[in-house]
Amino acid sequence: MREFFKYVFATIVGVVISLVLFTLLFVVIIVGVVSSLDSDKTVSVSSNSVLYLNMDQAITERTADDTFSNLPIVGGDGEKSIGFNDILKSLKKAKTDDDIKCIYLNVTSPNAGFATLREVRNALIDFKTSKKKIIAYSEVYTQGAYYLASVADKVYLNPEGTLEFKGLSSQIMFFKGALEKLGVEAQIIRVGSYKSAIEPFILDKMSDKNREQVTAYLNGMYNTFLEGIAESRHISTPTLHQIADDYKIQQPKDAITYKLIDGLKYKDEILDELKSLSGKDKKSNISSITINDYAKNLKADQSGSSSNKVAVIYADGDIVGGEGSNVQIGSERLSRTIRKARLDSSIKAIVLRVNSPGGSALASDVIWREIILTKKVKPVIASFGDVAASGGYYIACAADSIFVQPNTITGSIGVFGVIPNFQKLLNSKLGITFDGVKTGKYADIMSTNRPLTDGERLIIQTDVNRVYDTFITHVSEGRKKSKAYIDSIGGGRVWIGTDAVKIGLADRTGSFNDAITSAAKKAKVTDYKVVEYPEMISPFKSFMENSADKVKTYYAKQELGDNYPIYQQIKSAISKSGVQTRMPFEITVK
Repeated sequence: MREFFKYVFATIVGVVISLVLFTLLFVVIIVGVVSSLDSDKTVSVSSNSVLYLNMDQAITERTADDTFSNLPIVGGDGEKSIGFNDILKSLKKAKTDDDIKCIYLNVTSPNAGFATLREVRNALIDFKTSKKKIIAYSEVYTQGAYYLASVADKVYLNPEGTLEFKGLSSQIMFFKGALEKLGVEAQIIRVGSYKSAIEPFILDKMSDKNREQVTAYLNGMYNTFLEGIAESRHISTPTLHQIADDYKIQQPKDAITYKLIDGLKYKDEILDELKSLSGKDKKSNISSITINDYAKNLKADQSGSSSNKVAVIYADGDIVGGEGSNVQIGSERLSRTIRKARLDSSIKAIVLRVNSPGGSALASDVIWREIILTKKVKPVIASFGDVAASGGYYIACAADSIFVQPNTITGSIGVFGVIPNFQKLLNSKLGITFDGVKTGKYADIMSTNRPLTDGERLIIQTDVNRVYDTFITHVSEGRKKSKAYIDSIGGGRVWIGTDAVKIGLADRTGSFNDAITSAAKKAKVTDYKVVEYPEMISPFKSFMENSADKVKTYYAKQELGDNYPIYQQIKSAISKSGVQTRMPFEITVK
């Protein structure tokens, strides 16, 4: 009888849990539908408005539908995000919008790379040609924040605030010691002395070759950083370099002394100045609209009447096989998108917008093939964002023309493979052993519970060499250079955008919009509208497919706090098995 009641009770509990989950899912769907309807609403812009540009939110390639972002079941934290493309469109529109009187730029620690920041910065410079003012204010300016804010007509800092100005640095995390303690051996097969993606597994510090390339691109990035600030603040580049070297900005008043800011003010004083600029008296409330809401009022140039189209195809994230996601480049999804654009007679040219550190060599080749076929029937122009390296460069190397930002990170033409050997961990640490039979000498060639044999290592090295030869062949054909030359600048070496142009890996420095203009010109169309692909995966589908991962991520962030990025890097490092065309390492510049 006890067993009977136990099973009855278990059944009841199961039914209750199922009902609760069903109810939660139903609520999510209803909330999602309502939120979706609400998110589609436009926001009216009052006369004499201030456009509030919050650059501390996540700056992505495209604005994601955040219908479910605030639901606890998804593990979302309610953080806003906006696509840099929507920022550019909004600033262009605001320039001629009589209802927008000025911009209030608020930025502390922008969540974007320096190439993206430069795109936004240049759009702000263009906005200023309207004679409308930009006011920047923050309690704390990181260096990326100040790079952006320095373009403003007036740059203000809280009287007790902080402005970082110390030069750029980049650090790499090494796992060799941890792997040794765990009894894990990273078996490495690579091509290229600069392909340093494997160094964290086998070294405890940077190799000379890696230090050489990191120094080169970091200096290139720093030069672009200083030159932009020098032009906006009318301070010479050598002077700025000296200010940073001597760490002269230690107190808020130092920022005034060295003319990096225009004043120390509290928020209420900033609001009074914004009221004045927007034609309000001090007793009135400011009429303002956020960049996020303002962007909702803008329909992508798809609303134009022209039958001619320029398609922007976004390739954003790691390159993987299959469908991928909104933050991954799935070879099936992207190649299908390119193929549809090729077959669409109304699309006269394509801009491939790449922001990717690379990934699967096979997936990269699948996408490259579609670019080759498309290039035969219509122009293909590539526009590189913060990073377009290794596989990210592979998929674009056949384009008719490649545009980079001066501080884009690109190149990294190389291939590597990582096959972990967990034998010591399993045998010595956990007491686990393996035994079995096989019908062929190499039937278990990719086994991770023992070291590779010499024969297996030779087979894998041969395959890596083949992939590398294919890679440099594609690049040499696309860039119209000899294979020997591409090999000499390849080997896994990373290049900054300006150097990439000099050595022929890119054609010119230019903005995202420059690439679109170039594509239309090459297609010989003057009246056209811009359409964007691939279609974003719906938030509901994304929720259904990724909610478990989001919940795990949410709780990992809660538990690890500031150590979460370290966890991310370790997790990412462990996942990089097989043949990869990927960036040498995760680059964090600060």
